[in-house]
Amino acid sequence: MKKFTFLLFLLASYEISAQVPTLSSSEIYQGIKKLNVLGSVLHIAAHPDDENTLMLSYMSKDQLVRTGYLSLTRGDGGQNLIGAEQGYNIGVIRTQELLGARKIDGAQQFFSRAYDFGFSKTRKETLNFWDQNKVLGDVVWMIRKFQPDVIITRFPPDPRAGHGHHQTSAYLGEEAFKLAADPKAYPDQLKYVKIWQAKRLVWNTFTPGFTNKQPEGEKNPFISLEIGGYNQILGKSYTEIAAESRSQHKSQGFGSAPTRGERIDYFLHKEGIPAKQNLFDDVDITWKRVPGSQKVQSLVTDAIKKYEIANPSASVPVLLKINTELNKLDTANIYVKAKKQEICDLLAQCVGLFFETNPTEFSAVAGDLTDVKITIVKRSAYPLKLTSLRWTGIKADSSLNITLGSNEMNAFSIKARLPENLHTTQPYWLEKPIDKGIFQIDDQQDIGYPENRPETKTDFTFEIDGQKFTYTRSWVYKFTDPAVGEIYRPFEIRPAVTTNINEPVFIFANQDPKTLTVMVEAQKSNMKGEVKLEMPKGWKSEPAKAEFNLAEKYQEQNFSFTITPPAKNEEAVIKSIAVANGKTYDKSIRTINYRHIPSQTLFPPAEAKLARVDVKTTVTRIGYIAGAGDDVPMALRQMGCSVTMLNEAALSKDLSEYEAIIVGIRAYNTETRLAYYQEKLMDYVKNGGTMVVQYTIPARLMVKQIGPYPIQLSHDRVAEEDADIRFLKPNHDLLNYPNKITQNDFKGWIQERGLYFASDWDKTKYEAIFSSNDTDESLKEGSVLYAQYGKGHYIYTGLSFFRELPAGVTGAYRLFANMISVGKK
Repeated sequence: MKKFTFLLFLLASYEISAQVPTLSSSEIYQGIKKLNVLGSVLHIAAHPDDENTLMLSYMSKDQLVRTGYLSLTRGDGGQNLIGAEQGYNIGVIRTQELLGARKIDGAQQFFSRAYDFGFSKTRKETLNFWDQNKVLGDVVWMIRKFQPDVIITRFPPDPRAGHGHHQTSAYLGEEAFKLAADPKAYPDQLKYVKIWQAKRLVWNTFTPGFTNKQPEGEKNPFISLEIGGYNQILGKSYTEIAAESRSQHKSQGFGSAPTRGERIDYFLHKEGIPAKQNLFDDVDITWKRVPGSQKVQSLVTDAIKKYEIANPSASVPVLLKINTELNKLDTANIYVKAKKQEICDLLAQCVGLFFETNPTEFSAVAGDLTDVKITIVKRSAYPLKLTSLRWTGIKADSSLNITLGSNEMNAFSIKARLPENLHTTQPYWLEKPIDKGIFQIDDQQDIGYPENRPETKTDFTFEIDGQKFTYTRSWVYKFTDPAVGEIYRPFEIRPAVTTNINEPVFIFANQDPKTLTVMVEAQKSNMKGEVKLEMPKGWKSEPAKAEFNLAEKYQEQNFSFTITPPAKNEEAVIKSIAVANGKTYDKSIRTINYRHIPSQTLFPPAEAKLARVDVKTTVTRIGYIAGAGDDVPMALRQMGCSVTMLNEAALSKDLSEYEAIIVGIRAYNTETRLAYYQEKLMDYVKNGGTMVVQYTIPARLMVKQIGPYPIQLSHDRVAEEDADIRFLKPNHDLLNYPNKITQNDFKGWIQERGLYFASDWDKTKYEAIFSSNDTDESLKEGSVLYAQYGKGHYIYTGLSFFRELPAGVTGAYRLFANMISVGKK
């Protein structure tokens, strides 16, 4: 191994990119074949998981066209099957899951600025929440930037699509199809892109008869395509690739088994010129669409014909010739630019180049001196030189002339001085608060990117037979996990100090004080200062501040503050502030860590919600059966309850010690052990216990019956968070003991009223407590069902407590307190 040491001061920032994979010889051949195709397709839908991964795989790996997926949202409003993250946190997870899927099916991933606010039943409701002009502009922007020949929507623009977001994605796609070619539409975009007219827009469905009733008068033509074929070069069918891609959506439980055999998809014409046999009818996807490219076409054909599967480096000379000819063409042409990049990437793969930049720690603070290691190895006999390295912010390239030996590792050690003005690592769409359903993004050119564009990076310049090629690689930290092996982690820029409040919500049932804990963490060595709470008027903190002294990087110190609420009911936000070296730090730190995605670190404001509210409970000992992940146990503790998580060992013991047992969301869908303990749980109720079951989806139940008497679950929901709630049993204990529930308790709910309501039940045994409905829909009474069973009490609820309680919705606390207390009147 050759080692080179540089002691340099250089600029850097953050990155959220994974390492570039090494391709097999067959994959390189597939890439060379793609040089001969100059077509593109853009797929448009609303959420992560909406995309047809089979269609994307077919377009990218069979048709070999540039393929993109534009998801209007990041899936922020969905449920989470792998953890407790909600809102924009689950959106961060699903962003990475989509990127993992795209690495498999070969498409590119894009987003608009729209925030997923949860289930919507109509396009009207969706567009009332979003800023239609901005989201439509984002779709226009992506069409102009990507320049697709064909646009494919996943849904129709009407109620057949179901979800209001689905309807909206198709509607905006059709509108943007026309506006993207209009110079009067969004003219500010034209500083960066040009107008673009796609050839056609189609709706993709695999149901030949379009079984949902078509609108009257819709008789558009459609074509069918067999997209489930087998790719002998890759050794997989597109259905197998699609299943692997879809299985990346782990937070949604979409692991998919591969299928094999014929699969016909249908494409209904919507806009532009109808296709007759193929989506690219009347679209020239050959080199003829680029003037003066005859020589390129000839060379590409030669490269495909003469490719040596056992010796990819034999293709280097012809790839270099293609690059020379491309330099003679219009380099502003999108296909010339794309093919030049493809050539650059193929050359690195053909000569077996591997190179990366790895800081020795996964995070640093702006202004720090950071140790960084650069490694380069050429794993073929083809000769080439490393002529320069350039780091972010360095004033001049390092001048090198190193001939790389075959399979010889070259290592460079660098001390990098990070500048003081670097931004803290944060997903760019979360740098500002969400405003009216839209992520606030200042830079037009950022819109569409799935993640931050890397700023901490190294440029590697190699010379191959007299031609120079520069490759940019972002910095990534890597380490070895004994159980997993090598793991890459994004390199982070952090504030020098972070503070985390131990709970997101604090509920005060009276004027008794509560203890709040603030964890101060140093993100660099030798941090001294003070931490204090920024209190709203009427609230008191003791002490007023505390001093911290953290000698080591990542060292933590906890401080307790006693909070006294005001006499009257009031809600407020409290902030923790650290001051060190004359600077103020007001960010917390949250790392989302799952094995199937790169670690994601966020820096939200260091704050918590305070609520002085009249909430009473008559029980304290709670058993909780966790489901798909929620923070309800935290809320129960805020009400003064002692919560025991009931794993299999705990369920096997005597349950009578618990005054109430609560079943978490979707537990009956995800926890197989409940099939063996259901009879015991029903006996617990029969003998005097109280059991509250939170929402369960009707499919894939682990038990035949979730309650003591028959309940039929459904997909019914009330998506309007301010929908009227009617009290069907105003004198029922659930509405009166120990808290008197009023309409005020249903103010301030977020995202929805509830979901997966019961649709039918034994009316002689269960009592429906509420009715509610979305606009222009029938009443639904299955949100809360109560039954007395033996000496005990059973409740099924589809109300979204799993969202409301962590958000500090005080009325939800009062109602939930009544549910767990119903047996103690």
